[in-house]
Amino acid sequence: MAGLLDGVDQRTNLVGENRLELLMFRLGGRQRYGINVFKIHEVIQCPPLNRMVHSNPMVCGITHLRGRTIPVIDLAKAIGKRGVDKCEDAFVIVTEYNRSIQGFLVSNVERIINLNWEEIKAPPSGLGKNSYMTAVTHVEDDMVEIIDVEKVLADLVGTLAELDKPEQYRGGSQQPVRILVVDDSSVARNQITRTLEQMGMQPIVGKNGREGLQLLKDMLGSGQLVDAVISDVEMPEMDGYTLTQEIRQNEQLRQLPVLLHTSLSGVFNNAMIKKVGADKFVPKFQADELAKEVVNLLQEKQIL
Repeated sequence: MAGLLDGVDQRTNLVGENRLELLMFRLGGRQRYGINVFKIHEVIQCPPLNRMVHSNPMVCGITHLRGRTIPVIDLAKAIGKRGVDKCEDAFVIVTEYNRSIQGFLVSNVERIINLNWEEIKAPPSGLGKNSYMTAVTHVEDDMVEIIDVEKVLADLVGTLAELDKPEQYRGGSQQPVRILVVDDSSVARNQITRTLEQMGMQPIVGKNGREGLQLLKDMLGSGQLVDAVISDVEMPEMDGYTLTQEIRQNEQLRQLPVLLHTSLSGVFNNAMIKKVGADKFVPKFQADELAKEVVNLLQEKQIL
């Protein structure tokens, strides 16, 4: 796998163009899966693993890599499939999600493909809350599933969306503050909406950038525009950067505060918020940090 991810820094120009690159891999069968290259640190042959007593069954063990101790998660087992039989024959995709580094064990890795977010579609409806599919696309007539890694990690370590002192974030406004929350991950949407509700705010939910933009346009027609937008970056059909650009290019929406809230690396996002016109970037997920940034932004805009 040496050289597979060489030059990833040169790919940052895709960000903000509603484009992405997916690393395709398999989990022991014919089904292909994909993960955004910007979430990946490196891909390696599975190293020797140290087993941990009483660990979660989906964790194969830990390994020491470049000065870090990282857990290695059997991704197939994590989504309810048969796990990898021989770790030594498998590969580890080392990723960064929500401020943590972890490796995902996969049976093999194929190649990187370049796509437009419009080619990434929401999963079929009716899959239920236990589904780990967050989006799908097609490559060479094969369906490629994009896994909701935030859900995988939430199942592993749990979620915490409780504010330490929710009363300190509540303003004195007579009318509830209305926030549009746009995220394709059900786990992330639930975390954000729970945080906002504890702050006494009213969340309105969209599942991708295109749906979020349509909600905003519908609100304009009814005269009930939200006070701010909290948007993920990676989403099918339209990403959060493109959504922000659409908001800034719309005369009636352009003053709307936009906070980007994403598990992508801050190195990319800090540069991109200026390019697309977002107001703030907050990495996922710490409830009190998100609450603080939301209040600061609303106060800056004299909404609170």
